Amino acid sequence: MIAPSDRLGLLPPYAVAELAALKRRLLAKGRDVIDLGAGDADFAPPAPAVQALAEAAADPAMSRYAFQVGLKEYRDAASRYVARRFGVDFDPMEELLPLIGSKDGLAHLALAFVNPGDACVMPDPGYPAYLGGTIMAGGEPILVPLRPEHHYLVELGDLPSAQLDRVRLVYLNYPNNPTAAIAPWDYLERTVRICRERGILLAYDNPYCEITFDGYRAPSIFEIEGARECALEFHSLSKTFSMTGWRCAWVVGSADFIGPLRKLKTWIDTGIFLAVQQAGAAVLDRAEELSRPLVEEFAARRDVAMTALADAGLAADRPQATMYIWIPLPEGFDAHTFSTTLLERAGVVVLPGTAFGRGGEGFFRIALTVSSDRLREAIGRIGRFIEGAKGVA
Repeated sequence: MIAPSDRLGLLPPYAVAELAALKRRLLAKGRDVIDLGAGDADFAPPAPAVQALAEAAADPAMSRYAFQVGLKEYRDAASRYVARRFGVDFDPMEELLPLIGSKDGLAHLALAFVNPGDACVMPDPGYPAYLGGTIMAGGEPILVPLRPEHHYLVELGDLPSAQLDRVRLVYLNYPNNPTAAIAPWDYLERTVRICRERGILLAYDNPYCEITFDGYRAPSIFEIEGARECALEFHSLSKTFSMTGWRCAWVVGSADFIGPLRKLKTWIDTGIFLAVQQAGAAVLDRAEELSRPLVEEFAARRDVAMTALADAGLAADRPQATMYIWIPLPEGFDAHTFSTTLLERAGVVVLPGTAFGRGGEGFFRIALTVSSDRLREAIGRIGRFIEGAKGVA
């Protein structure tokens, strides 16, 4: 019998797949389904990106292999964006690497830096690529529960010293998916200090840095003193610019850390379609201007959702960033049953907290990816579903 690898068997099921299959069946029956699941907004990509892609795709030279060097214009634009936005300078050729979506780099990072048996710290709940990459590299995942009473922070200093001695890599993500939490400056300072002192690589996943509200400004990890000695930062055009399917991202950091990941990816892929990189360059040089109307709409949707949640009797923290709201489950529900039954009976897709790990039990996540009117309708359905379930109980 030809069987898959033992390592593949260690991966848990990808929870979103079950909901997607159920959604397809309901749509085939003519049901009206409102999808607040995946972080995939209904906005059109920026017009400059579409125009640049169309023009570049017509150039035969843009259909050649990109390899890991990629398009210099894209590297330069990403480097300029980081310098303009965060006040930190990186060499676009040696300290920056294009990625086929940030998930690509995050998942492959452990293969470049982690030996079998090394420990990797990650949030629970957290983006599944952290766990998947660690397992496929033969690393040992250390899942740190994100709890509201601890402001959803991964506190390395709370881990036993003997455990920290085995840690090679730490994944952090603020503004956070799925909880929408933000990281205080002093938290980032003590995290960088621990990573420097212990020789731990810090993978700072920062795709939501532009989706912020109420005057909050999300920092780069490289604004923290000493971060260059221990960190890589991942950025993406997916969320801020509604370009999820374009798979256009980059990672930035010291050449000592970029080099091993570049070497690994040389053996795995041949880079992003050059025309997409040209489109990415067109967006990044106007990032602040192009993102502003999208962020304003996300803020308006957040306000609508918070009011609707309150009307439905659901309490949730008001997010200062991301396109998500992290909501405690009503009593009597588990996350998986709630999300599947809600979809079957009310036609609303939400993600169970457990889609991001066992630490997400007790919560569900909604994404601000549909219009305000559809958000109101969806949350109204959620409220009626909960009231109906209480009546049955």
